[in-house]
Amino acid sequence: MKIYSRPQLKMLVVMACAAATLLPGSPAAAQEANAESKAHLSFPGEYVRRVANDEAVVNLGYRTANGSVGQEWLMVEISMTVFPGHNMTLKRDDFWLTTPEGNRIDLATQEEFNKSSGSVRALDARANISRDSLNYLPPQANMPCRIGFFSDPSTPARGLTFTQFSMNPDSACGGRLYWVVPDGIEYGRYFLNIQLPDQVMKVPFKIMTKDELKEAKAKVKEWEKEQKAAKKAAKKAAKEQK
Repeated sequence: MKIYSRPQLKMLVVMACAAATLLPGSPAAAQEANAESKAHLSFPGEYVRRVANDEAVVNLGYRTANGSVGQEWLMVEISMTVFPGHNMTLKRDDFWLTTPEGNRIDLATQEEFNKSSGSVRALDARANISRDSLNYLPPQANMPCRIGFFSDPSTPARGLTFTQFSMNPDSACGGRLYWVVPDGIEYGRYFLNIQLPDQVMKVPFKIMTKDELKEAKAKVKEWEKEQKAAKKAAKKAAKEQK
C-alpha cells in the first residue's frame, strides 16, 4: 500500500462514495463519468475532499455549506498549490460551481457580496467557529498566498479584492469562495470546477443528509486506516533498503 504522493497522481479517480448514490443517466452521474481520469480523490475529513492531478492539488472544505440547505448563499473554503514544473495564474472566471442538476453557477460578484453582507458575515461567523483542516498540501508548499476574489471592509485582512492569483510549487494558497444559488442549496452532489491551463479540475462534494453523513464518517475512518498502514509499510521498506 502506498501513501498519497506525487507518483500516485496517475491513478484513476476514486469515486467510491458516489457510486452508491448516483442514478445512471442522471446529470451528476454524467459529470462524474467525465471527471479527469488523471485525478485522484481522497477523503481526509467528513466535509473535506482532496483532489490531485498531474498539475495541482486542491483541498475543499464545505462543512458550512452542508449546514446551509435551503439558503441562497453557498460558501466553501479551499487550499491549493501546483507541483514542481508548473506555475500558473488563475482568475475568478476560472472557478465555477455545478449543481446536482448539472447547471453552471459562476462565482458571485463583489457587488452581490456587498449587497448581502449580512448573510455572508453570518456564514463566515459559522465557518470561523467550526473549521476543518485543509493542511493536506505537499511539504514544499509553505509560502502563504491569499485567494482574494472577495473582500469585506469590516475585516482588515480581506480589505482588498483581487481578480487573480499566481502559484508556484512553494505556494500554499487559500481562501473562501461564494456563490448565489437561485433556488437555494439542496441535497445532492455538487462540483467545484477549476480551469487549469491544460485541463479542468473537478472537485466533487455532496450536501449530505444525516444518514449519508454516517457513511462519510466511515469513509474517513477507512482513509485514516489506509494512511497509517501505508506509512508503516513505507517505514519498513526504508529500513530494508539500508
